[in-house]
Amino acid sequence: MFLAFAVLAGVSNWIPMRWNSGDPRSLDLLKDTPVNCVLLERSDWDPRFVKIAASRGIATIAVVHSGPDLADQAKHAARMKMNAVALAGEYDSEEGDRLRAALVDTSAIPIELPIRRHVRIDSHDPVVGTSQALWPGVEVEHGGRTVTGPSSNPWINTNSGFLRFVRSTTNAAIWVDVRPPPKLAVTVDQYGVAIADSAMTGAHWIVSLDDDLDRRLLTGDAQAAAGWKRIAAYLRYFETYPEWRDYRPFSEMAVVEDTDSGGLLSSSLLDMLSVLHTSVRPVPTRRLSAESLHGARIVLNVDAETISEQQKQALQDFAASGGVIVNPPPGWRFPQVSERQMAPTRRQMDQIGGMWEVTYTATARKNFGVRTFNTSTMLFNLMAARDHKSLLIHLVNYTDFAAETITVQALGTWKRARLYRPDGATIELSVYPANDGTGVDIERIAVAGTLRID
Repeated sequence: MFLAFAVLAGVSNWIPMRWNSGDPRSLDLLKDTPVNCVLLERSDWDPRFVKIAASRGIATIAVVHSGPDLADQAKHAARMKMNAVALAGEYDSEEGDRLRAALVDTSAIPIELPIRRHVRIDSHDPVVGTSQALWPGVEVEHGGRTVTGPSSNPWINTNSGFLRFVRSTTNAAIWVDVRPPPKLAVTVDQYGVAIADSAMTGAHWIVSLDDDLDRRLLTGDAQAAAGWKRIAAYLRYFETYPEWRDYRPFSEMAVVEDTDSGGLLSSSLLDMLSVLHTSVRPVPTRRLSAESLHGARIVLNVDAETISEQQKQALQDFAASGGVIVNPPPGWRFPQVSERQMAPTRRQMDQIGGMWEVTYTATARKNFGVRTFNTSTMLFNLMAARDHKSLLIHLVNYTDFAAETITVQALGTWKRARLYRPDGATIELSVYPANDGTGVDIERIAVAGTLRID
C-alpha cells in the first residue's frame, strides 16, 4: 500500500515518452534528460529492462490494446513490476473497466488513453489522457499554400483549446499521445512545437520520435543523438521552473462550454478566439457558478439553452453586478459531432458561424487580460499567480521560421518583464504605458518563450 501511494504521488512529475526498445542499454540515452517515464509496447517488455529502469528512477508503463487478452496482458505487466498499464487507442468504456478490474489487487496504476469522446474527465485518475490528437503546426495545402480560418489568420493545428478545457475539469496530469505523421522527417524545432503546444496548458505530450530518428538514435547515430539532445532541452525548459505550476489560467473573458458544445474539439470556438490573440478561459458548463465566473467581465454562454435554473441564476447575478453575457442567436445550438471527430467539418463551421458572429462583435479588438500583435502564426496561454501580482504568458510559434517584432499588451500597470527561452538566457525587457495597461516588445521567438510580468 505504501509503495502504491508513493507511485501515485510521483505520477504528476512523470515526463512520458514512447520507448521502442527493451534493451536495458538503451536507457543510457535518457541520461541527462527530463524523461523519467517510458511507455513500452508488448514486444519490448523485458524484466531486466524494468528492473534497471527502476534502479535509475525511471517508471515503466506497459501499453496494451483492446482485445480478449487485455486482462491477461495487464496482469502480466503488473507481475513484472511495471509501474502502470496504459490502454491506448479506440475502445469502449467496458474495456477501460476491465483494465481497472485486472489491476485492482496490484500496485500498477491503470492509465487510459482513449479517443477524446471517451476521456473520463470527471474521474479521480492520476492521469487523464487521449490517444486522439492533432500534430501541431500551421495547416498547409498540397502545393504549399497556407490554409486560413474564419478569422483570416493561418489555420493552426493545435490541441491547446481542447487541453485547456480538460485542464478546467481536472487536477490530474494530462497526457497527449500523438505520433509524428508517417514518413515525415520532423525537424527538432517541430518537436519543440509539439512539446510546447501541450506544455503551455500544463499538459504533457508523450514524446514519440519519427521512425527514422528513432532507429538512428537507438543504433548510436551521432547526428540523431545531437538532435535528441536538443529535443530534450525543450522538454527540460518547461520543467525548469516548478513555481510556474502554481499559476492558474486567467482571463476576464469566460467561455461556458462542455463536452457536447465544443470542449472536446480542436479548432472550435475556444481556438477560434485564441487565434484573435486575446486571452480567454473555459468554464465547463457543469461547473458554471458564481465562483467559476469570478474575475470575468464578459461570458460567452455557448450552452444557453441547456443550463439549469441554478446556473441561470448565477448568470443573472453576474449580469446584475455589471458583467456582460453573450448568448447565441435564438434557437442556435452547437452542431452534433460524431464520436471520432477531433475538429468541426467545414459544414459544421458554417453552423457555428451564427455564434461566431455575435462572439466576434462582442470581443474583437478588446483586451481581457493580454493581447498580442504581429503574432498571426502564434498562440499563447495566459496564467496568473494566485495573488495576481504576476502573469505568465506562454507563447508558441507554429511555423518553421522565427516570429519577430512581437508586442504584448497586458491590462494594468506592471513594472518588470522577463522573457524566458528554451534556446537562450533569460532577458530583461522594457515596459511602457500602452492602451489599457502596459506594453512589452519582444524581438524574436524561434519556437517558444514565456513572458513573465510583475
